Amino acid sequence: MIQRHTFDFLKELVENNNREWFQANKERYEAARDNVIEFAGDWIKLMHKIDPNIDDKLDAKKCVMRIYRDIRFSKNKTPYKNNFGVSIPTKEVKAGRAEYFLHISPGNSFIAGGYWMPENNHLKAIRQEIDYNADDLKKIIDDPEFKGLFGEFRKQEQLKSVPREYSAENENIELLKLKSFVAFHQLKDEDLLLKDAVTAVTAICSKIYPLNVFLNNALV
Repeated sequence: MIQRHTFDFLKELVENNNREWFQANKERYEAARDNVIEFAGDWIKLMHKIDPNIDDKLDAKKCVMRIYRDIRFSKNKTPYKNNFGVSIPTKEVKAGRAEYFLHISPGNSFIAGGYWMPENNHLKAIRQEIDYNADDLKKIIDDPEFKGLFGEFRKQEQLKSVPREYSAENENIELLKLKSFVAFHQLKDEDLLLKDAVTAVTAICSKIYPLNVFLNNALV
């Protein structure tokens, strides 16, 4: 479970996003981060049972994203993120592939999975897979349970025009125009404060697993 003190730290960080406050509360940050790392470790072990492409020996620390923001090219100069992010990759750790992602933020936590904004060669490969095997993808994303958890998959970022390789008359053009392939489920803070939160998060991700298999198969 995510501890209450982790949410409390993040809430106060929003109001005090500066180095002086952060340094004065460094022990609270370390305790919150340790809580998230422990959660991530338990999550990795459970997810390996769902998705064998996840290495159950993954270092949970490496799956928890840095809280320090890169402000070099940003107008927003606040030095810290006001959330914790946990990314569990499939296949190789550093290669662009489908993943599972947990965002922990007071009032705005969520689970996501799939492949966000693939690089160009991966995008082309995924579109080709959709063109060849669209029925397989539609069986996943049009399943009532999938739609109940994640909404309409087609309503995410799309090209305004038709991809050059395809015709506007293609029956699957709405899928072929997608720029991201993500399933997203909002969480309440209370969902993560429950003792069995990691089990509940894993259950949601089990419904994302077929999507990740489809996307990774396109990239073999």
